[in-house]
Amino acid sequence: MSILIVTGIEGARNCAAVVAERLGVVVEVAEGRKTALAALRKQEYSVIILEETLVLCDPAGAEAIWEHAGLAIPLQINFALSGASRLIREIRAALHRREREQALARKAAAGAIEAEVRTTIAGLLLHSELALSAGEMPSGIADKLRLVADLANSLRQQLSGPARGARQPSA
Repeated sequence: MSILIVTGIEGARNCAAVVAERLGVVVEVAEGRKTALAALRKQEYSVIILEETLVLCDPAGAEAIWEHAGLAIPLQINFALSGASRLIREIRAALHRREREQALARKAAAGAIEAEVRTTIAGLLLHSELALSAGEMPSGIADKLRLVADLANSLRQQLSGPARGARQPSA
């Protein structure tokens, strides 16, 4: 994980060193828009911190940095009011928020995939059973339809089996 701090404030490198030591990450300092954009072209960062006065003095530059930030967590901090301790708290809070958001997104995606699979399985079962009940057909086709129905039923049982119940919290 690496962090980019964009500021022209004196002492930013000292603050970056404290952040790097306390969080155990690589922290780079860019002293302006051009340096920041060059750094963003070279690598991706987990967190990008823009000093608030830089944002106020050069809003177009700040916007360009945000546009090139990729998946980095954007933070805007007033270094005149915030010391290294507060900056570290803000970074940790942002990283924890990101972890929670990613966990929720994974859970939602898994739920959507599971719902889609269940719908497909139900459709396979329904249509294969309807085809089997339709009447006379060659035995080879009937055997294949029974196999499709058995496979779909097996998948349905696996989706609603004990592994699923193990993930649910007990009351």
